[in-house]
Amino acid sequence: MKQILFSISFMLIATFSFSQINHDFEGVTGCSHSKAHIGQDFGRYLYNWQSEYMDDYDVTFYFLDIEVTSTSLFIQGNSTMNGIALVNLDTFAIELKSFQTITQLLFNGVDYTSSITRVDDNVIVPVTEIVAGDSFSAQIFYNGIPPTGGFFSGVSNGTSPYGKGVTWTLSEPFAASDWFPVKQDLEDKADSVWVFLTTSSDNMAGSQGILTDVVDLGNGYSRYEWKSNYPIDYYLISFAVSEYQEYNVYAHPEEMGGDSVLIQNFIYDDPQSLAQNKAGIDETAPMIELFSDLYILYPFWEEKYGHCLTPLGGGMEHQTMTTIGGFSFGLVSHELGHMWFGDNVTCATWSDIWINEGFATYSNYLAEEFIHGWSSGQSFIKGAQDYAMSAAGGSTYIPIDQIYPGNEGRIFSGRLTYYKGAAIVHTLRHEIQDDDLFFSVMETFQTDFTDSTATGEDFKNTAEEVTGMDFGQFFDQWYYGEGYPIYDIEFYNMDGGNYFDILQTTSASTPFFDMIMEMRLYFNDGTDKLISFHQNENFISHSLYTGKEVVYIDVDPNDWTMEKVASIAVAIKESQSEMTFKIGQSQVSDDVTLYFSNKENSNKNITITDISGKVVYNEQTEISEFKINTSFLTTGVYIIRASDGESTFVKRFVK
Repeated sequence: MKQILFSISFMLIATFSFSQINHDFEGVTGCSHSKAHIGQDFGRYLYNWQSEYMDDYDVTFYFLDIEVTSTSLFIQGNSTMNGIALVNLDTFAIELKSFQTITQLLFNGVDYTSSITRVDDNVIVPVTEIVAGDSFSAQIFYNGIPPTGGFFSGVSNGTSPYGKGVTWTLSEPFAASDWFPVKQDLEDKADSVWVFLTTSSDNMAGSQGILTDVVDLGNGYSRYEWKSNYPIDYYLISFAVSEYQEYNVYAHPEEMGGDSVLIQNFIYDDPQSLAQNKAGIDETAPMIELFSDLYILYPFWEEKYGHCLTPLGGGMEHQTMTTIGGFSFGLVSHELGHMWFGDNVTCATWSDIWINEGFATYSNYLAEEFIHGWSSGQSFIKGAQDYAMSAAGGSTYIPIDQIYPGNEGRIFSGRLTYYKGAAIVHTLRHEIQDDDLFFSVMETFQTDFTDSTATGEDFKNTAEEVTGMDFGQFFDQWYYGEGYPIYDIEFYNMDGGNYFDILQTTSASTPFFDMIMEMRLYFNDGTDKLISFHQNENFISHSLYTGKEVVYIDVDPNDWTMEKVASIAVAIKESQSEMTFKIGQSQVSDDVTLYFSNKENSNKNITITDISGKVVYNEQTEISEFKINTSFLTTGVYIIRASDGESTFVKRFVK
């Protein structure tokens, strides 16, 4: 999902588009709930505000037969849910907001309306017991007017640029119960869904799946009958209704051998609407062909892909028919990317919304790279990295205690969920160092979890299985951890050799990022060379012989990784020594950390003097990473010296 909001980051907004988001620049949406974790398995769990009885069955089918209008939020009709009991079931529970009035509830054909209890948003009904494994059908007749509350409300109403009413739904993450009886459990996908929409014959009504019929009901009303046979998560069920016209194009993925995917678009019924949006819609076809090549064949190829145009400020990846506010390249590619990441494979918990939004944002990057070219892709990913680093901390993984209604802004943080999420995927691609292998990971993940749900751990396990590499530390530092690396680099040339002292500190609680880094070296003869090194400790020394003098260094010139460079300095040394050190920070509050390049347990004498030359600290150490508590020092400038008996190195810091 992507929402476009405006704040201080105007240039980034111009560069990127978002699916339902609540960016800090801002906008997004996510998924979550919490019942109980079983060992290392998340298992099936519900939000703590949901009835425990909803964990007693699996949903197999939704059938919504409702009346909708383009001029108001009012909904009336009935919804049927089919399911299978997981235990001996004597109490049926479902979610429906209290502003929806239930006029009748049938369970297996028996009227239980008089037995309904409504507790908050839960509808609870004692029923004649059915045994575990048996199927059931519940039909609820209801009507009501959902409140409109902006991006995260279930139903919204607005006006098109041509003065016509538009009504549309957006259920992610917790708002499906605004407009139909539902079980909001990410891991319980329905096997299929029908949505029948009765509306004025002046309107057209879009939804997921195939439009199997448009029935003229007489009296100026028509019923649009949409049916989908693909598994679907509750929040991806949708409708949009307005005075639309239909404009269709086709994609031809190579794997389909000449067959095609329908791209069905409901846009405003005005000649200017088609003129303004045709080019953007037409670009959808090469995107489907690209993602089908990079991932797997478009997952819903037997039905369609499409868009319903609404006044939504962004887009929402409703399965097979995105609700969208416009047809910019970035927005279309992001929402289309969700058909693989979010719809075919859905996050199993809202904590793992990265599975949806991080990968959809990276799909936007891949569309830029492969359709518009490498430099366009670089502009996108550099902007994403810079935005992710616009604050020091925050993890892409969302702790479970931060998942609740009212905190959608954290779930759909543009900085952390979308752009740091995409930057993590890009860095993983660099760590693998083999594009064929990287895209094999993407394909395997889509294949293994197709029509299902997955966590970040599931993706890590897939990456490890496909590549044979260990990504435990990678995920600890990038996905679960916070912040980004900061580099201070000193280099010097001597006798044709090039020597580099590279110190990595970090912006937040993650103490170290183990990563492959690149630098482009520029020499005094006008040539350059790209080198790669493994930053496996906070302080490393690197050297190579070129016979030329380095005059300039460009760190991460191809923007593969997310980091900031605090300083690059030329050092002057008369001799090569085994003992050098770097200070973790030149301005300190309580602690200063010394990182020594020689990892041997050699004895080093450490002294600190104030600017008058008075020794205020003296200590010896044999360790390579030595922390000094400086709380005893007053504010001022200090000199720190380290000597191993043969060489002495001096640094300056400010308390």
